[in-house]
Amino acid sequence: MSDDFKRSDLIDVTYQQLHSILSGHHERVHLDQIAQYLEPRKRQFKELSRPFGKPSDASRSIINKSSATLADGVAVKIEEPDKEFIFAISKSLEIDEIQALVLLRSFLYNEGLPPTAEDASSSSLAQELVEAITPFYYSERLFVFRALIPLFRALEDPEDPIHTISSKFLNEIIPDRPAFVHSLIDEYVRKTKEILPESLSTNPKVASRWAKQNLKEQLVILEVLFWTMWGFVPCSGSLVEKIYETGYACRLGQQQENKRLLLDEEGQSALADCLAFWQLIMVEVLELEKMSDPEQLEVSDDPVDKTFYATSPKSVQKIHDMVLTHQADPLTYCTTLAWAFVLSRMVEKAKEAPESYKAFFDSIRPSHLSRSSPDPKYVELGKKCTEKGSPLFQILANMLTNSPLFVTAAAWKRGSTVTDPNAVAFRSVLKGLVIALVELVLVEEVGDFDALVDVWISLFGRSESRSISGICTQFWQADWHTGKARRAIFDVARTRFPIHFKPLIRLLRSMTASGFLDYDTLSIAGHSDEGELVSDERLICASHVFFYLETLPTYTQVIPMNACSGAHALYERMEKPNQGVTFSNTRPITLPGGTTLPARSVGRSLSDGGEYGVIVWLHEHSGWKLILELLTDYVNRQRMISSGASGAYQDVSFGRRNGPQVKVIRLEEVGMESDDGDAEETVMHCLDLVRSLIQDNPTQAEQLMQALETGAPVVAHTMTESQPPDLVQLTTMILEHALSQTNSRTRTQLRPQLITSAMSVLSALLALPNYSNRVWLYIRSTTALFGNERSTGFASGALAAERAMGQYTMTLGLLHLVKQLFQEASASILPDNPRLQQIKEEVLLRAARFIHTEIWVEHLGWKYTQLGDRFEIGRRVTALYVKVLEHAPPTLEERPFAALSQAIVDALLYKATSSTINPLVSSITSGNQSLKNLYSARRYGDARRLTSLLESHLRLTWLVLTYKQTSEAASRPCLLEQALCARITGGMSVHISSRTKVDPIDVLALYVKERDAGTVVPVEAIRVLHALCKSLSTVQPSPPTIIAHLSNPEATVASLVRIVQHPYEDMALRNAVWTFISLGVDKEPALAGLFVTGKFRTSSEVAAKDKGKGKAGDDGKVAEKEVEKSKTTSAIDVARDLLINWRHIWDVNPQLLSSVLGFVDMVWQHGLEHKAALQVLHEDKGFWEQLTAVACEEVGPMPEYETTEFEVIDGMKHSNLHGAVSTHAYKVSAKSHAVNILARDIDIHLRLHGNAPSTKKPASFLQLSPRLHSADELNDLVCEAAPSSYDPEIYDALLAQLKENYRGLTLEQLACQEPLEQREFGDSFAFSVPLLRRRLLAYAKSGDAMDDNFDSLVEKQLLSINLNLSLAHSQAALAESWQLLFRQVVPYLRADTSVRPIVLAISATVSYDIAKEDRSGDMMATIHGRRLSLLLAMIELAWFSPSDKPPEVTSFIEIVRNVHGIITNDAQSPAKSLLGMVSIPFHRTLLQIMYFCARHCRNLVRRPKIINAEQRLAITSLVETSLTLVVDALKLVFESASTRQDPELDRDMELLVAVFEQCVHSEVNPSSTLWLTRCQETDIIRGSLNLFVRSDLVGLSDLPLLLAKKRPLYAPHLLLFHMTLASIPTAAERLASEGVLAAYSNNFISAAISAGMINVVLPELPNERSPAHRAYCSMLAIVTGIISALGKFNHYFDAETSGFVQLYGEQILRALKWTIGDPITFALLEEIELVVNLFQAIALSAPSAASTNSAVDKVLKTFSIHALQLLQQLNYAITHPNHLTSLFEPLTNEERTQFEKDPPTSEPLKHPMIARLVHRLYRLSGNIITTLIATSHAEAILLGHEDSWTTKDVTVRPHGKIILSEPASIGTLQGLGTSTLDLLRELVNRPAHQSLTPTTSNQDPLDVREAVLTARRNLEGVLMYAVTQLVIILSQEDDVVPAAEEEESMSVDTQRADASKADRRAQRTSMTIGERLRRGMTGEMVTDLQSLLNKSKPIIAKSNEVIGKESVDLTQVLSRFLNDRVGMSV
Repeated sequence: MSDDFKRSDLIDVTYQQLHSILSGHHERVHLDQIAQYLEPRKRQFKELSRPFGKPSDASRSIINKSSATLADGVAVKIEEPDKEFIFAISKSLEIDEIQALVLLRSFLYNEGLPPTAEDASSSSLAQELVEAITPFYYSERLFVFRALIPLFRALEDPEDPIHTISSKFLNEIIPDRPAFVHSLIDEYVRKTKEILPESLSTNPKVASRWAKQNLKEQLVILEVLFWTMWGFVPCSGSLVEKIYETGYACRLGQQQENKRLLLDEEGQSALADCLAFWQLIMVEVLELEKMSDPEQLEVSDDPVDKTFYATSPKSVQKIHDMVLTHQADPLTYCTTLAWAFVLSRMVEKAKEAPESYKAFFDSIRPSHLSRSSPDPKYVELGKKCTEKGSPLFQILANMLTNSPLFVTAAAWKRGSTVTDPNAVAFRSVLKGLVIALVELVLVEEVGDFDALVDVWISLFGRSESRSISGICTQFWQADWHTGKARRAIFDVARTRFPIHFKPLIRLLRSMTASGFLDYDTLSIAGHSDEGELVSDERLICASHVFFYLETLPTYTQVIPMNACSGAHALYERMEKPNQGVTFSNTRPITLPGGTTLPARSVGRSLSDGGEYGVIVWLHEHSGWKLILELLTDYVNRQRMISSGASGAYQDVSFGRRNGPQVKVIRLEEVGMESDDGDAEETVMHCLDLVRSLIQDNPTQAEQLMQALETGAPVVAHTMTESQPPDLVQLTTMILEHALSQTNSRTRTQLRPQLITSAMSVLSALLALPNYSNRVWLYIRSTTALFGNERSTGFASGALAAERAMGQYTMTLGLLHLVKQLFQEASASILPDNPRLQQIKEEVLLRAARFIHTEIWVEHLGWKYTQLGDRFEIGRRVTALYVKVLEHAPPTLEERPFAALSQAIVDALLYKATSSTINPLVSSITSGNQSLKNLYSARRYGDARRLTSLLESHLRLTWLVLTYKQTSEAASRPCLLEQALCARITGGMSVHISSRTKVDPIDVLALYVKERDAGTVVPVEAIRVLHALCKSLSTVQPSPPTIIAHLSNPEATVASLVRIVQHPYEDMALRNAVWTFISLGVDKEPALAGLFVTGKFRTSSEVAAKDKGKGKAGDDGKVAEKEVEKSKTTSAIDVARDLLINWRHIWDVNPQLLSSVLGFVDMVWQHGLEHKAALQVLHEDKGFWEQLTAVACEEVGPMPEYETTEFEVIDGMKHSNLHGAVSTHAYKVSAKSHAVNILARDIDIHLRLHGNAPSTKKPASFLQLSPRLHSADELNDLVCEAAPSSYDPEIYDALLAQLKENYRGLTLEQLACQEPLEQREFGDSFAFSVPLLRRRLLAYAKSGDAMDDNFDSLVEKQLLSINLNLSLAHSQAALAESWQLLFRQVVPYLRADTSVRPIVLAISATVSYDIAKEDRSGDMMATIHGRRLSLLLAMIELAWFSPSDKPPEVTSFIEIVRNVHGIITNDAQSPAKSLLGMVSIPFHRTLLQIMYFCARHCRNLVRRPKIINAEQRLAITSLVETSLTLVVDALKLVFESASTRQDPELDRDMELLVAVFEQCVHSEVNPSSTLWLTRCQETDIIRGSLNLFVRSDLVGLSDLPLLLAKKRPLYAPHLLLFHMTLASIPTAAERLASEGVLAAYSNNFISAAISAGMINVVLPELPNERSPAHRAYCSMLAIVTGIISALGKFNHYFDAETSGFVQLYGEQILRALKWTIGDPITFALLEEIELVVNLFQAIALSAPSAASTNSAVDKVLKTFSIHALQLLQQLNYAITHPNHLTSLFEPLTNEERTQFEKDPPTSEPLKHPMIARLVHRLYRLSGNIITTLIATSHAEAILLGHEDSWTTKDVTVRPHGKIILSEPASIGTLQGLGTSTLDLLRELVNRPAHQSLTPTTSNQDPLDVREAVLTARRNLEGVLMYAVTQLVIILSQEDDVVPAAEEEESMSVDTQRADASKADRRAQRTSMTIGERLRRGMTGEMVTDLQSLLNKSKPIIAKSNEVIGKESVDLTQVLSRFLNDRVGMSV
């Protein structure tokens, strides 16, 4: 893009977006871009007090100009109206004018024009704009500070992606770090004391906004100060002093100059945040962690680290004095406690005070003179802070539970200014303070232990896991081992356990690092991290918690003191000196938990006396067993309560089980404290601990379950006849009981929490194979959860209660449980236990039905206290649907959980309702605006959940649309499509107040370019658009379009183009967008036009362009600028720019190159639609050079594809060959697209310009032509395209593995569901590896023989298959592209004699490889067919040659041999293809190759000395093999065709018959014995006749098919088959004997023929020749051929033919009765010709007169009558071409086009079609005369004596007149002869091969030689017939009565013996010949005929030169004969 159109990042990227980018919330931004964003903003970061400067004259003068160059070097044009706004903003906000320009443009670009501005007047517009932009400016000021925070964090983390950038940038803007801190503090102090400007004091609202902004900036400065002191700047003495002085001076931020303006809730919240920050900062700078490490702490006069405040005695003293001065202030208690710890560490470190510290230490040590405080000062301060009633714990608890610094929910709720709520650093500081507290003060001496426990839990447990996992891990791994003090809180809680059950349980739960519980009020969304990968820190913490509770060293018990007295006392009380009071048990005691306390164990007393004693036994036991005890006891009690007060339920077997010596103590006897409802709360805490420990941690869960089930059973289990209940049963019973308590009066607040906890435990236990089945069975057995068909279950009521509160912990827990259920079910699919699978599917169906009806369709209408809950609920539902559809795709018939997946598809697709679709579409539609608002509010957690929701929703939408395309409903619009194409009102966004209409498709397009949505949402959005576009294109009748639903199509297309253009965009997104653009070009013409041109073409732009062309001077330049300004970058422009650097992209990113070329390929596929836009590229030589280079670039050797090892790429497990294979495949794919583009461009050129020699060849062909003429290059290119890497052996190996070791698992179930164009080459191309891993889990759980080695082997095999298919698919595309190219270059190269030898040689090589193919299988058959197609394309390019050179013959014979091998190949047998045993048959391609070979073999054989004996043998072998295949195939096809009408069978029959026709010719097959015997064996001749009889010869039974194909099925090919047989005598005899005449006399059109109703046209098939007429003509030709083949020895076939003629007499006579008044068509002329040919054959094949057949004789006589009449008409037509032209009617569109193509002329014979018509009429007249000669026995008359003449009948009129209404006369013959002579005289003077008519699609050109032959034959026939007839006339003694008057009918029923005619003949008067001559009746005819003979003689002689051979001069013979006969007569 040119610099004139370059955009500035200063405008496009706000400081808010920059902060978000630096924080890692924009994954689509490259590191180089971040550096570019930061570089021009250095001045703003250096001048934090005034980041936007102040007004200046210099800046003002720049604004007054037309443009301004910004800091990033981009020149921005300034329009005149903008200047007023810029100056108003600068004045109002007191900022620099250039910064005001940037602010204005950035505001308009990112926020848009204010809604009211459109209607405002110009005078008020500036004021309104300033008012609207002020909040944006305030926000930008805050984010200038905030942008530093992620830089500081990145500087401390070397692993951070921007670590290097931050290091460089911070060092540049902050060269003096301490000075930077001082500047921050000074700026903060200035803002606390800043006075409200007088200009704002009059407006309270504006004043309050200013004051709050001031306070917000203070808060952000404090936040920057915190992160600066965190690690960027050392905590030196001076800095700590400065911070403490400032903090105390402003009373921790509470001292504000404008405090009166901060009295509302927002102001007070901001003040509280400032207080919390000051408390953190003042603790942070003391660095308590460093102080607690003796090795780091230095107290000496000469310290090593002098930058630490503790090394400065003066600073320490000053700080100490300040702390003591303000210690009474409750707000400073945190600082006081921290300082007390510092003092304690310094005192401990300095046993002897250094001289410089002496005064300080003296001041803090207790004086022996002091009576008030004998303790050291740090002890005194510590006690003060922790004594009972101290506000310390309240302050800490308030910060941890209410402050936005530690509670994200609070930050979001209050809209806090805190940039990063709940940052790890904040908690780390407080953690240091709490650890300092327990080290400073004994935990036992803390005034409020419960408060300390609550603070500890809030610090370590009530937070997101990512914020606390670090400090929890640090505690377990470091603090726990540092000293007893740090773990003292656990020791105290343990010594009180299980009497005080909850404290230890709660503490341990908080230390699992799992974060707050989902029902916690501080939680931002329940279960937010469920299902995510558990961090190593969480695993460490869980392990420590488990082992700690597993091995508790003490057991505490409350005993009554009276149990220590009496004869049977259970305990003994002992009191020993120095040991205090101890107790021991007199006999073993079984304690709750099942452990036994041995007799005489010693316990320590914790109480001082009274009725009860508290004993701590030194007894190791498992706390987990105690938890199990508690749960069992709780369940027992609930059973007793449920059974009623009467005690209907009782525990069984209270007897002693362990002998009389063991005392069993129940849980209530231990002394565990309990309050009302305490038992339920304790159970909840126990379940919470369990689930926090085992959630997403199956290893730890397994350990826990083993711990619970080992050892003795719990004492609460007293039913000896049953197994003790395990955790699964107990949890299920607790859950069922909690759900069943539907009475609102008995429901407590704890019950929803208990339900949630129980469901979470069950969810976690599902991951354990040994326990998952128990969970399934228990869930199936209860209706409390999901109900059944009769009831909804108790869960429905429980969930309804949540809606009133707006918190959905139970709903989320239930959804998580269902998710875990499906995950477990999908990972345990085995064929061994179908009943279990049925149970699981039943449960899942109930769950899915419950979720759909109770949650999905309603959840958008619920109220929510946390917006994230809504996102999470929606995400979980759609995520479940996605998992089901991906695991069990509806496209598979045999799939797991078929009923479940079908139910979901029905709900979303086939039986969808608006209540089902609306939640999906509305969430997608409103998500974009909601996402922006959440980011603006810095609610990143909710934004992340919304992003996850969008990912899930978009994925589900894509799945549904993809499945719809392959379903039966593909042509109908589904409800989802309709919803996506409908504008909806505002969506469901809580942030959209206006009732605006939003188009979902528009929003989808916005997601693609949305940076806030991460990397997945844009890709999923473009995939949805792709699927929607493709799905809509199949909708009938009028598909909707994508472009119609875009509010601004040009802007949307421009944004997509920018994505594919931008080098830093995510590659997955760029490729996906390229794929969508390609689809848009293919499916939507309007959208395609936008992608190709970049914009809509408007009339104004056309006018501007014309103006630019037509005007010169300044006006022209202005117009050119307007046109240039209107230019936009189109996708074609981007592709063109990328192709310039194609070689670099080829090496580094071939996938991108393939995507780009794929788009260009699609554009060229529709090139005619965009020919104007592509005109420049059509002629661009450089463009075609690059494409040719890509097409001919070498890709290198084929990479290996058999995976041997794994490797991890971007966190994903891949094959070690993935990179090499995918790179190779994409390179091959790029080549295939390049070749396609070249081919399509050549095709476009040919369509537009034709291929005339004068036409310029396209640039594409000119660039490619040298490669095509180079034998080596073309050979390399084709040999690269022809092979295939497909390896069926790896399939066989994998299938064998699955069959043997993984029964029930098939490859079909693992197939990827993505459309082919959206898949990526590599190890995930065809089959889903993640799904395989999921399915293999079931076999691993089953404990069969499989192990990791088996699983790894199967996975490697599947990866290998994917790699292999990637290569095979790309190679197939390359082969298809070359096939297309070869077909397109045929017009240019077929006549090129230099190319043919090259192509034939390469074809021989390719065919050799195909013939040697030994791979089998269906996939291989497809590849085989593709390779045959490539071979066929090359053969069609070589085509036939009239003169083959020896190398060409050699190559061709090699092809012949190889084709023979292909036919006989066993691995890829053509017979299997013919039988339909392969999915994509290849036999048709092979048949076309066989046709070419057979036909060219005939050409070669006819030429002398071309082929040798060996080559002839190869030809014979091919012909025999081909015939064997073809005959067998014809039998199959004829039999199949007799059962159904199938166009595929029709195509097969057509090719088979064509090959058969070529192979039976005598040139290549002299003997018909073998193949005719094979035909007889297979009975295909009879089969063809039977099929012919049953076939619809017209096609009316399937009119749509007839209209499409223009012919009926089967009939044309059957007739051609019969014609082929009829042309060979032996075959014709067989055809005749099989009953061909019977079949032709009794078929579909026999009745119509008999009635004479076969017309040349059919009303149902306009502009086409009637199929019936075509079939009738073919039958005539075949019968004629049989007669001709049989000759005179026809075995009475002529008699049968006579019957055939008589049967169809009406139709035959109809043809013969054509007159000069009737229209003439080529079809009618063909019919007449065939009728005449039939009679000619009969006449010529008739036996001698002695054995003549009366029926034949009768038929021939009848023909003579009508033939003479027809001849009269023909004579007139020939001699009157103008009249003939008026009669001619073009029948087909092609004939009409050809007829109208040539302009009318006054000489009709110069019109090609009329000339051809006249030629055919001459030929017809010649055939008629030949037939008449035969019927009149003219030859016998000519050769024999008059006495030997067999007949003396006169057939012509014996006069010289031409009367149209009468039959032909001698005059007619003389006239016809004269016209023929004239024609011949003209033709003999022309070259023999001169063309008289052009070539047409179905006719060869008519040359002079052919015309001469026809004319000479006609002339000689006329002369012979006229002479013989005249002689007969002269020889008659009576009046001549022409025989033509005697017979007029061909009916077999008429036996005429008309006596009247004989009478008339008898009454005539006899005359002698002399008398007739004397009367002059024939003298004139003789003279004229003799004259014609004389004139003809020289012309006929001259015609020999044209014909090329000498012939007998018949005119001399006829002239002498005539003279002789006339002389005799005289």
